[in-house]
Amino acid sequence: MNLLSAAYGTGARLRRQWYARHPDRVRRLGRPVISVGNLTVGGSGKTPLVAAIATLLRDAGERPVILSRGYGRSDRRANVTVASDGTRVIEPVSRTGDEPQMLARQLPGIPIVVGADRFAAGQLAESRFDCTVFLLDDGFQHVQLARTVDLLAVSVGDLDDRVLPMGRLRESLKAASAADAVVVDGTREEARRIASQLGVCHAYTVVRSYDKARSVQPFGGPLEMAGDRAVAVAGIARPQRFFAALKTQRWDVVREVCFRDHHWFSSADLARVAALARESRADVILTTEKDAVRMVELPVDGPPFGYLPMRVSIEPPQFETWLRSRLEKWGRGSFFEDTVTGK
Repeated sequence: MNLLSAAYGTGARLRRQWYARHPDRVRRLGRPVISVGNLTVGGSGKTPLVAAIATLLRDAGERPVILSRGYGRSDRRANVTVASDGTRVIEPVSRTGDEPQMLARQLPGIPIVVGADRFAAGQLAESRFDCTVFLLDDGFQHVQLARTVDLLAVSVGDLDDRVLPMGRLRESLKAASAADAVVVDGTREEARRIASQLGVCHAYTVVRSYDKARSVQPFGGPLEMAGDRAVAVAGIARPQRFFAALKTQRWDVVREVCFRDHHWFSSADLARVAALARESRADVILTTEKDAVRMVELPVDGPPFGYLPMRVSIEPPQFETWLRSRLEKWGRGSFFEDTVTGK
């Protein structure tokens, strides 16, 4: 298995080096591209980071478009799918995948375009939405598309991980030096240490916050319940983070139910969870927002189904100034002017 990990890591390294030696094979969109990616398979918090940066861009007067691969979507008939045009969610989760669907429901005013070929998705967005900047969700390994800013989401545990299949790393840690900045789920001291170890000059941290629980059906509506006894359900890469968050939010978690990451829930799954909730005398069934978009079209029974919205911000505030300076190198001087200068 060590040989398999070495072979996998070598293949990833050679692929990255090939594109570095052949810049003419790297495709370029007509707007700057901010890539948010990671080194591991799942569970690094890339998508909440994308949402945070997209919101920051939108509020600064930019017209961002998010480009997503749409991992796990069950209906792939269209090469490029517009999940949201910024005014409404257009396609169901089966055609978008769960993360684009979640972003489409979270982010009014921001189009979401899905496709494995992010260049084709970007070209469609340029012609249809008059965008000023792209956000590439899960883009660190998508080296065939040029980017203006490369952000790498990292956790402390990544430094002790191994390359697939022995571990969760998609590439060796040496690949991190290609990033412009790391965004660390940890303290400022940990962020600086990780950036130094990975050979990256700039380090920022993620601050998580949680909103009041909301209803799965109707999605985002008020959640009515009799008490705080909860059955927790998660089909994500690192479910323990979610379970711990519920407890810190003072939910009385009486049962924890795990499914694999990106699991497509069935009616039978939800019926089983509802039965566990009744058996446990739970007042509510709580899940993640990403899981909720895969449940929204299914019949539910028993205790109310809700989800816990999670948002992130990037600290310190100088992140905005740094991002502006990187984008200005692309030739745009107005970005964040009002935010940074207070004008």
